[in-house]
Parts: sequence; structure tokens; C-alpha cells
Amino acid sequence: MAAVVLELEQHASEQGWDQPASLFALVDTAALVAAEPALASAMGLDDAAAAGSLTPVEQDQLDPAVALEQSLQTISWPAEVGGCAAVVERLVLPPEADADIPEDPDEAARFAAEHPARQELRIVAGATRAGATYCAMRFRSHDDASSVVAGPDLVPELLELVVATLIDDPDEGNTTP
Repeated sequence: MAAVVLELEQHASEQGWDQPASLFALVDTAALVAAEPALASAMGLDDAAAAGSLTPVEQDQLDPAVALEQSLQTISWPAEVGGCAAVVERLVLPPEADADIPEDPDEAARFAAEHPARQELRIVAGATRAGATYCAMRFRSHDDASSVVAGPDLVPELLELVVATLIDDPDEGNTTP
């Protein structure tokens, strides 16, 4: 899980900042190699390289008018998808700004965008059906690979939403991306 999340963080870094949120299905690489031998050959994969790894498959662009967190609440994956990863950029404020954040969401967004101590960061959060989770974060102010912060539970609320897309619950009415 860590390897695929860090790979996606590097991919996002190469795309630059100010990108829309993106979503990736994580598929078992060995199953992909078995199902698509030509693709595996093009990727330079063999059975040994595929064992135990995940391949990210980027999904169609999400609606930029809808927050990633809301989109994730409407998504469920078919059983062939072993995991999911989301990439999103956010503004964060220092804890001392919490008391001044307006309750209205639009005003809060404006407040954060204009706050002199705001920090921009990119988050990659991934999870598997087996329960593995991992996150990577890069601050725009420290935009180099050696400054990426990573760990299994850095952004718990986002991870909960990602994990929820992997739970088979026919009563929820979720849709497959």
C-alpha cells in the first residue's frame, strides 16, 4: 500500500500544483497481468514483478463542482477492485485560527484562502479491501520529495471515506465510477 501511495504522490507532483482531485482504482497487478498479457508486456511486468503489488488505474475526472469528500460518498467499487486512492489539494490553517473560522462553508473557504498563515498541501490517501491504509502529504512550501510526510493514518477522515467506497453494501445505492 505504501509503495502505490508514494508512486501516486510522485505522479501528482509531476503534474504540478492546482490540479483537480483525482481518484484511482487499485487493482491486483498479478490479476491484471493474467487478464491483460499485452498490457503487462507493455508495462514491462512479469509474474514475479506482479506478485503482491497493486496497479493504480486513474478514473475519469471527477466533477470539480463537487467536493471530493462528497463524491466519495456516492462511489462503490466492484469486487475486482482491491483498493482505492484519492489525490486532493487542500488549504490548512494553524490551530490558533480555529476559533475565527466562520460557520458558513463559503465564508470559511474564503477565510482560509485569504488567511496569511494558510498552507497548501497535496494529500494522497489509499486503502485496500484487506484493511491496509496509507497516506502521503506534500506541502507546497516544501515542494520536494524529501519533504513528503507519509504514514498509515495521517488523514483519518479522508481514509474513512476511501475505505467506505470498498465496502459492499447494496442498500447504500452507491455507483461505480
